[in-house]
Amino acid sequence: MITKKGIRWIWQQSLDSISIKSPLGGRDMTVGSSPVDRSKLGTKRHILTDKQGIPLSAVISSASTHDIKAVTDVIDNTVIKRKPSSYFTKKKRTNHHHLCLDRAYNSKRIEKEIIKRGYVPHIPYKRKRGQKKKENSNQKKYSSAKNKRWVVERTNSWHNRFRKLFIRYERKMENYLGLVQLSSSIIIYRKIILG
Repeated sequence: MITKKGIRWIWQQSLDSISIKSPLGGRDMTVGSSPVDRSKLGTKRHILTDKQGIPLSAVISSASTHDIKAVTDVIDNTVIKRKPSSYFTKKKRTNHHHLCLDRAYNSKRIEKEIIKRGYVPHIPYKRKRGQKKKENSNQKKYSSAKNKRWVVERTNSWHNRFRKLFIRYERKMENYLGLVQLSSSIIIYRKIILG
């Protein structure tokens, strides 16, 4: 949420991706066979949002790319650079930056990369059949913080309302990324300026 001081980074940011069709293909490596659409050509759009669903970063990749491979690119390509975590010595409390992810991002290596970039990851534990529920150390430490991934799902829905983004007809990645960034600026204008 943008206030007089800027975007509120304290609580949460959410990250997710969505697969879209690319029937015309493309000239670059951002088009590949989609595992969810019978190996037809597709593209993935990775979005990072703030607490209110305002897009902060967008990255385009091939539909066959796993979500884990694009996490660091999405976090590093934020349009507005966030301030580092602030520490209060009197209250002995820190304000952490929380990042909500789904189970597809459950990896020790990715979790370390996210922590290295100054976030507290909130990834649901993926258990196998017959295993008892295991408490994640971050969930114990920040029990009041709940995973709010629906925010980024809503932003993906807002992007899909733009007809040019629902199905990719552009052959160049730069053109499609420009359309995604234009739609993100329209979403920001509608949510912040118009209310």
